[in-house]
Amino acid sequence: MTVYSVKHITHYSYKRPVAFGQHRVLFRPRDSFDQRLLDATMTIDPEPAGIRWIHDVFGNCIALVDIDRPADQLRFETNIRLDHTPQVPLDLEIDRKALTYPFSYDDEELTDLSCTITRHYEDPGGAVAHWAHQFVGTSSSGQTGHVLMTLCYAIHESFVYARRSEHGTQAPIQTLMMRQGTCRDFALLMMEAARSLGLAARFVTGYIYVPDRDGSTTLGGGSTHAWCQVYLPGAGWVEFDPTNGIVGNHDLIRVGVARDPRQAVPLWGSYDGAADDFDDLVVQVNVTTQR
Repeated sequence: MTVYSVKHITHYSYKRPVAFGQHRVLFRPRDSFDQRLLDATMTIDPEPAGIRWIHDVFGNCIALVDIDRPADQLRFETNIRLDHTPQVPLDLEIDRKALTYPFSYDDEELTDLSCTITRHYEDPGGAVAHWAHQFVGTSSSGQTGHVLMTLCYAIHESFVYARRSEHGTQAPIQTLMMRQGTCRDFALLMMEAARSLGLAARFVTGYIYVPDRDGSTTLGGGSTHAWCQVYLPGAGWVEFDPTNGIVGNHDLIRVGVARDPRQAVPLWGSYDGAADDFDDLVVQVNVTTQR
């Protein structure tokens, strides 16, 4: 068991005071068998007029923040601390029927999984599907777990990680053609590849602990991390991080899950002003451990 601490600062600067719309903050992890939340705090400047907590459609904890006075700066600082226990669900017992690919989900599960099996992005000529199916043929055992691990490792080993300043996530076909992207791009590509194989997949947003950065600070955009989960009967939602070639939750701090990356933005909001009123954005994340 490891205790992780995460400090996440997002600082917006404007050329003149602007008014702010409501902001949605997704930073508080839910307790689970593999991670237990010990503490969570959020500090906002200027001080908000109100903060209201809700659970979204996926059960994620969302803070709705209202700020009632204009300012030329907006700063969010969140701090979480949690116990984390590494788990590799593929080491657990997958239902016999799902051990070998292909398999079918039970009707009872299928009702709830259907929206995470459906393809969400265009795939001209079936390029993503064709790419995904090649890993079925290269798996010597035909075991479902091996197919997914090979797919995960292929992205990690054959694609180039490249940060970019633009918001949003690339379409999977674009990531496949370019052979490069961010962690969100790689997670979405693996999701759509798994869906093309008839498997249920969903997006995960959170943080990753990098041992050689313990005590250091990472600056710039893309400082949160993203990966995906695939549902396997008997093992449940299994974590796959194609950016780092991780299977299971080792060093991964799960904050929220969603059907699509657009539904799991860590901080989302608006301001009332001209487009050129925006001056700068600085994001700082520090993940440390207590062993």
